[in-house]
Amino acid sequence: MQSARLAFYNFGLHVAPADSEAVRGFMLREPANFEAAARAQGFLGRSGYPGVPRTRSWGVQVFPRYIEGSGFTTAPSSLSLWADIESLMAFSYNGVHADALKNARAWNARQSWPPLVLWWVSATHRPDWQEGASRLEYLDDHGPSAHAFNFKQPYGPDGEQITIDRERVKELAAQNATRQQDLLELVSKLKV
Repeated sequence: MQSARLAFYNFGLHVAPADSEAVRGFMLREPANFEAAARAQGFLGRSGYPGVPRTRSWGVQVFPRYIEGSGFTTAPSSLSLWADIESLMAFSYNGVHADALKNARAWNARQSWPPLVLWWVSATHRPDWQEGASRLEYLDDHGPSAHAFNFKQPYGPDGEQITIDRERVKELAAQNATRQQDLLELVSKLKV
């Protein structure tokens, strides 16, 4: 697949409604996480949310089947495009986003499904929310494959399993750190 881009979708359920004190730390960090992603090497774009100004939504927001019976009608999820898996990994597990991940258990319910899914799309394709939810369910039902995979068992744009270049991840993370230092200082002062 020439000029392929990496699509990323994640989904979880909070331990309480979004406006509750229990998840306030998550909500306070969300704008900084979006800004850190926008500054990250290899970030190509993300979907906004219907009804929220500034960033256009990539279609009607839908959720995977795991929301059924939860009591929620909406849940934390994101949909984005990246240049490659190393760029996404450098952002996800370092800096501002890593700060949020270390507190995720305080805000998110324990889940029995995969927290995220990755897949390759052509340079002209922009995934929508339905595609993200469907790929996550597929990963849960069938395990990692070129159709839907995770960081532990990654695939390349050609459909073959790949090994993540960990040295490149470190280099990208270091570059990102200089671009998000102010954001990291901000989130370090926020309530959990």
